[in-house]
Amino acid sequence: MPDRLPSLNGLRAFEAAARHLSFTVAATELNVTQTAISHQIKRLEAELGVRLFVRKNRALALTPAGNDYLPGIRAAFNDLRLATDRLRRRDQSPKLIVSTLASFAAKWLLPRLSAFQEAYPGIDVRIATSTELIDFQRGDVDAAIRYGRGEWPGLRADWLMADDIFPVCSPALLDGDRPLRRPEDLANHTLLHNSAAPDDWRLWLTAAGLPANLSHHVGLTFDLAFMTVQAAIDGQGVAIGRTSYVRDDIAKGRLVAPFKTTLPANAGFYLVAPESHADTPKLIAFRDWLIESARASL
Repeated sequence: MPDRLPSLNGLRAFEAAARHLSFTVAATELNVTQTAISHQIKRLEAELGVRLFVRKNRALALTPAGNDYLPGIRAAFNDLRLATDRLRRRDQSPKLIVSTLASFAAKWLLPRLSAFQEAYPGIDVRIATSTELIDFQRGDVDAAIRYGRGEWPGLRADWLMADDIFPVCSPALLDGDRPLRRPEDLANHTLLHNSAAPDDWRLWLTAAGLPANLSHHVGLTFDLAFMTVQAAIDGQGVAIGRTSYVRDDIAKGRLVAPFKTTLPANAGFYLVAPESHADTPKLIAFRDWLIESARASL
């Protein structure tokens, strides 16, 4: 097959021998015999169909093909060494970097994080916020809290919580100049929108039996959910709340849910991590605490 890579042992032998220009030194470095190095190089040359080394007066030299091949192979092995070193350092470091949405961090995770720090003072948790999916192959992020259906190939995904969506507002709006007591009363109020979930209002209005085009009335739109929630707390209008973002504010009386109609969201929050290091001690501790905290908040 033309796309088949040559043997890794042959490439390791070539890189070491080319670096030292000596089969003997390469054999010592790789803890094999000089004969083994010679056989691996011959096999590699046969697989590639080119000569890589030539002997000159008992000295070893690279052929032009070998010179062309070496930089790419050396770079590949350097990348492997760096990736392995980074993985080992990440596993052994007390630092745990977790990526999540800014709104989830602000409205749910951060208010609870001190409990984890008290239980595990030796783990240095660092929260990074992003709206993009983290590429775990690049950078130092250990885990991420993602919203979705749990389908991310190559990652372990542990279920945390689901969301319902429903209107929320400041208690002051219920009996103000324009009372908010029935869903039809929404026509007299400013609707607060989150640009990351543009269909939430339309879906809820349809479920409540109201015209979906009511969501097109002039309102306020924010690009982060926690800003939408804060605007509702401040009495600027009525927002569509998601359970994970508004549960604490409702419990503390900063928000109320004026209507009974709720709509289940079609996804939920998961803790995800590469399967290769999903069971490091620090990540196991964080996962167990996070799952228990999610259950306790229901």
